[in-house]
Amino acid sequence: MATIKADKVLPLYRDMLRIRGFEGKATKLYEQGVLPGFLHSSVGQEAVPVGVSAHLNKDDYITSNHRGHGHVLAKGMDPVRMFAELYARTTGYNRGRGGSMHIMDFSLGIVGANGIVGAGVPIAAGAGLSFQVRQTQQVAVSYFGDGAVNSGAFHEGMNLAAIWSLPVVFVCENNFYAESVPQAYASRVGIAERAAAYGIPGVMVDGNDLFAVYDAAKTAIERARAGEGPTLLECQTFRWSGHFVGDPGVYRSKEEVEEWKLKDPVPRVRTWLESHGVKAGELDALEAEVVQEMDSAAERGAEGPKPDPSTATQDVYAPEGVAQA
Repeated sequence: MATIKADKVLPLYRDMLRIRGFEGKATKLYEQGVLPGFLHSSVGQEAVPVGVSAHLNKDDYITSNHRGHGHVLAKGMDPVRMFAELYARTTGYNRGRGGSMHIMDFSLGIVGANGIVGAGVPIAAGAGLSFQVRQTQQVAVSYFGDGAVNSGAFHEGMNLAAIWSLPVVFVCENNFYAESVPQAYASRVGIAERAAAYGIPGVMVDGNDLFAVYDAAKTAIERARAGEGPTLLECQTFRWSGHFVGDPGVYRSKEEVEEWKLKDPVPRVRTWLESHGVKAGELDALEAEVVQEMDSAAERGAEGPKPDPSTATQDVYAPEGVAQA
């Protein structure tokens, strides 16, 4: 376990609560029919992005996937603008054009969530190459699920990062089912084991243990900053919901889901904090504060104007007079 004081853990616990709160509020709104598009909840996986982002700077980059709300919140996104994006309002991060699966903010180093499975892996490798060429101390982190590791993009991005020793950390949130296929059925080898094929470290940790993720990410990110190349970090965790909100999840047993809920990463951190001197009343107040924050963010996010239909083709075609390749 990391040597870390309670006053350093408390902000991480707050970040986990904010992810849980955002996902819960978004799910309710989606089920009420007020959010358009699809929604993929990351409830149950909060320890991974928080443990990783604890070591990232603002100018470090991340790539995300369809289940990326936790990744971008941990990297610093404002939940008001996130809700505005989910509501398809012009006040959202992408003016209501990206939605949940394509949210990004370059100013925060968030170079994009991506609805294409595995597509963020080579993008992160490209970011890592830019850091290497410019000789900065930046690091790129690519988040993806177990369903991405059998894609060509995973192999190509991982191999490129390995042979050029790029400052990239590949973080697999292995929730065991991709969309609906068990990971054990899809592959004869474990995910972290695949790192050996690229000659880089592969580390498997309990993705529901904030401290285990924190320690492993610290080592991997420090290694990348030192010019020692990429690491594949497999965080074994579990999404409580189906693949998307509304998916009945018939491919998993209720017993399995309930067993994983007993490993909930959020109360595990609260228990640690209480055992290290933080008063229960302080934690209760923090939890209530986060609920209020997300309720307010959802209300404010809905207030922005809807896009003007006449602007639908803006940023789709190059302006006239721009040279074509």
